[in-house]
Amino acid sequence: MAENLQASAPAKPKSRFPRAVPYIIGNEAAERFSFYGMRSVLTLFLVNQFFNPTDNPALTDQANAHANKLHHLFVMVAYALPFVGGMIADWFTGKYKLILYVSIIYCIGHLMLATFDGGLTGFQLGLLVVAIGAGGIKSCVSANVGDQFDASNQDLLSKVYGWFYFSINSGSMISTIAIPWTYEHFGPKWAFGIPGLLMALATIIFFSGRKKYVKVPPQGVNRNNLVFITWYALTHLSQRKPGQSMLDVAKGPYDPERVEGVKAVYRVMAVFFFALAFWAVWDQCLSEWTLYAEKMDRVINLGFTKFTIYPGQLSTFNTVFLLLFIPFFNYVVYPWLDKKGLKTTPLRRLGTGLVLTAISFVVIGVIHTSLDHGGSPSIWWQVLAFLILSAAEVLVSITGLEYAYTHSPKSMKSTMTGIWFLVVSFGNLITAMVNGAIEGGGWWATNLKGANYEWFFVAFICVFIIAFLIISPRLKERNYITDPVSINQIASETERL
Repeated sequence: MAENLQASAPAKPKSRFPRAVPYIIGNEAAERFSFYGMRSVLTLFLVNQFFNPTDNPALTDQANAHANKLHHLFVMVAYALPFVGGMIADWFTGKYKLILYVSIIYCIGHLMLATFDGGLTGFQLGLLVVAIGAGGIKSCVSANVGDQFDASNQDLLSKVYGWFYFSINSGSMISTIAIPWTYEHFGPKWAFGIPGLLMALATIIFFSGRKKYVKVPPQGVNRNNLVFITWYALTHLSQRKPGQSMLDVAKGPYDPERVEGVKAVYRVMAVFFFALAFWAVWDQCLSEWTLYAEKMDRVINLGFTKFTIYPGQLSTFNTVFLLLFIPFFNYVVYPWLDKKGLKTTPLRRLGTGLVLTAISFVVIGVIHTSLDHGGSPSIWWQVLAFLILSAAEVLVSITGLEYAYTHSPKSMKSTMTGIWFLVVSFGNLITAMVNGAIEGGGWWATNLKGANYEWFFVAFICVFIIAFLIISPRLKERNYITDPVSINQIASETERL
């Protein structure tokens, strides 16, 4: 009888991908093409077009510093705005409207870059507009993927995110090959114009799926967030009772669970602080490193054929190495070390990543020293630096995102992603400030001349490594996946206080 009932039970319907998925994937691939394509030639263009068009050796350091400063300020703005864009979408506009309208602004910025390639003021304004566009939509695009799923097809979500990140890497890889070639053969107008066309295509693809998206409406201003809770706690410190933490005074006026979440955010931010060292130098592989590559021996001899690689194309190696290293670390390195008794905790990964970051800059320092002495080192040295930096990226960037997810409660996971982007932003601000100081002359220009620039950043990272070794054993950690906090637990704790 039971067998008959079991046989007659309706089969579970097969999960289906949301109809909006192809539009989201296509939009992301085209947008990433535009973003990384223009960045692959940005620093070279600024030096050659505006700051040192005659290649005067006396102007090299200041011109390079000026171009690097602008590039890193651009990245700083682009990664500071996801936090703001996410709040605007959640509170006022919804994700769909924000992505659509800001994408149009994004396209206008690219048009300005291609139009004002002969005028610095207009070009700088175009950079600002592109940064607003790229940063404004960044946090909403990935969140919009998850919005398309419900209980009937949640099992397909990881596959879609896999395709989503594949589209990011494929778009950036193709652009970093194509746009430097375009720049060399057809000039800056086309090199900046083609990324603009791809961003226009991204916007059209996104708009074409408008009738197929699940559009989550805005929820209005949510006062139970990091900013409001922290502000309340700071302005009511006099109400804190013995044994309470600073933030506990906000329990009552604010949701106790959210207050606990804000505590978790600050614990994770203590770990994020050390990632500043990584992000202060990572984006230099798309700016400073291209300037060095221009003066290196860029002939790739494979025996049966040889060809010359363009400076902006070197960053393609980063994408290739990442695609190789992510599965290699996850399925080979980490399990092997765990079996040997060397448990690969997030903090250990982060520390190792910082060491590798410093080593990659040692390699670049050796390259720069050779260039300073009239040498022409092989481009394979820079490939080696990319290989080491890419391994560091897996250990720092991916581990940082994982740590943010596992060490923050569900209510604060989006906030943590936004804060991670802010760390990227502040890291680029540090590099922009250093280059601004060099550009201004004086002590910085004298002492960070030539390869001393790399050795400064090697020392900078080493300071963070030493601080990490001292502080990390004292950091309080709580994994919300293995040790979730319950509402009842928070309530009883609140009553006790």
